[in-house]
Amino acid sequence: MARFDGKVVLLTGAASGIGRATTVRLVSEGAQVFAVDVNGPGLDETAALATASGGPAVTTKIVDVSQRAECQAAVADCVAAFGRLDVLGNIAGIARADNVVDVTQEHWDRMIGVNVSGCFWMAQAAIPHLLETTGNIVNIASNAGFMGQAYTVPYCVTKGAVIQLTRALAMEYIKTKLRVNAIAPGGVNTSLAQNFHIPADVDFELMARYTGFRSMAEAEDIASMFAYLASDEARSVHGSIHSVDNGITAG
Repeated sequence: MARFDGKVVLLTGAASGIGRATTVRLVSEGAQVFAVDVNGPGLDETAALATASGGPAVTTKIVDVSQRAECQAAVADCVAAFGRLDVLGNIAGIARADNVVDVTQEHWDRMIGVNVSGCFWMAQAAIPHLLETTGNIVNIASNAGFMGQAYTVPYCVTKGAVIQLTRALAMEYIKTKLRVNAIAPGGVNTSLAQNFHIPADVDFELMARYTGFRSMAEAEDIASMFAYLASDEARSVHGSIHSVDNGITAG
């Protein structure tokens, strides 16, 4: 399949996990990918893996998405390199668990900065270019945006915000051909999950209700949904939130 031949895609959080899997998937389908992250060595590994798939070479840039100026520069560099932008994937995200009384200003600000501000600043910079190409935005939300979850209050706040950002952008541009959608994964077997910080004194009975009954998804599962939503096959999909959570939010 070559659904992305001639398409230019900017992906955040591309150094690992869902961002890496999505980069590899889209390159394998012909996309020119401009991959950004704060992790330079991780970006290099992603680029090497994507190149091994036989698709176009990946262009990388170190970017802190919490900073508006860096987001603007990333979009400008992408368009300068390729002459266009067709898809923005807001994948960068961080997560941790804390007792709410122990959340620090630093942890709160960083969570908001990466998970929410990053999506907004990237979208703000990308939209003028996406309007020119009848492009689209795919945001990565979470089942935590739908559910109240103990010990992850800041994370739930940010992912709920991503869901509403997606819907609000969809409404603002509903009279254009720009599409804006989101994916809401449950647990995904990535380094984010493997290194997830959990306080020693949590009540695991409270956490069990949102861990689900099935195993975690793989990053490639989310990349598959991303590839569909970002492709022309999803031309009628706009303002939607697609759960890929192994049924956690089914009931």
